[in-house]
Amino acid sequence: MTASNERCDIQIEPGRSIRIIPDSNAEQLNEQQRIDYEDHRWNFITWLRERGKNPEAREGYSDYSTYGTTYRTARFDRWVWGEEGRYSFPPKPEHADEYIDEVVAFRDVTTSTKGKTEESIIRYFNWLETRFSGCDWDRDQQFRSGGEDKPRDYLTRRERRLIRETVMSNDDDGWKITSLILTSLDTGLRPVEVRRAVVDWVDIDNKMLRIPKEDSSKNEDNWRVAITSRTATALTHWLRERRGREKYDGRDELWLTRESTPYTSKSLRRLIERLCRDAGIELGGRSMTFYSIRHSVGTYVTEERDLKAAKDQLRHQSARTTMKYDQVSAAKRREVLEKL
Repeated sequence: MTASNERCDIQIEPGRSIRIIPDSNAEQLNEQQRIDYEDHRWNFITWLRERGKNPEAREGYSDYSTYGTTYRTARFDRWVWGEEGRYSFPPKPEHADEYIDEVVAFRDVTTSTKGKTEESIIRYFNWLETRFSGCDWDRDQQFRSGGEDKPRDYLTRRERRLIRETVMSNDDDGWKITSLILTSLDTGLRPVEVRRAVVDWVDIDNKMLRIPKEDSSKNEDNWRVAITSRTATALTHWLRERRGREKYDGRDELWLTRESTPYTSKSLRRLIERLCRDAGIELGGRSMTFYSIRHSVGTYVTEERDLKAAKDQLRHQSARTTMKYDQVSAAKRREVLEKL
């Protein structure tokens, strides 16, 4: 492996090289950020080529696979910087979850292309985990680069009811999990929003969450998100109960784990998987994550109301993002036509 142009490129074969920092990334960085990012990229690309495929056997990926992986992960990094509003490294597992579930999954490309992107992000986090704490991404691959696609996994209406009944029948953790799940079933909270949620978001009198711009996932707007009377009641009981729990003293997080830490994508995934098991929900090969709740909110609000209602409830900036939930069945469309 040789470097050229002051470590700007890595020559992989005659006439072909990998740009360590693609121009689209470099133009967003100042000199100090560029030097920092270049060092990370150099180490990542080196790891891919020398041991990424099988670290124990020191077997790397082919130059072809390395080339594609480096550019797909650079695109992911640019998206993370846009989400955070600044240069940020390393990316977090919740960034990867949202990127795959909210961006890649609905990109107008083939399933194979989506699979290659997901594989690249998985490789990226395999490397990140070797160098940074908190970068272990627990994820089952959703898209296959060979073209076989798993269906979009979301809770059905029946499953939403079963989850609701299950969480309300178990009072081992008081009102905490009940309020978290009921709030998410209403609002489709992203994992990062569960982590950022604070007491001041809750407006019981008006039955809504008020998410300020600085705490919203996209950092672009203040949001007012409707909740049901049932959820408002659960939050009322939880806020009262929360005041008596010592681990919340001096802290404003709305929900903490039993270890007194904010929830992560991984801990929320374990929670929804446990609730599905307790509710007797047969997954049938589906990959159930916390986003499955969010996808169900988007699907059924769109079906019952319209895209505008779903857009506001899910806190989307663009209606184009919400259009992925416009999957009204042929039978329901036929019912509308027969009424015309």
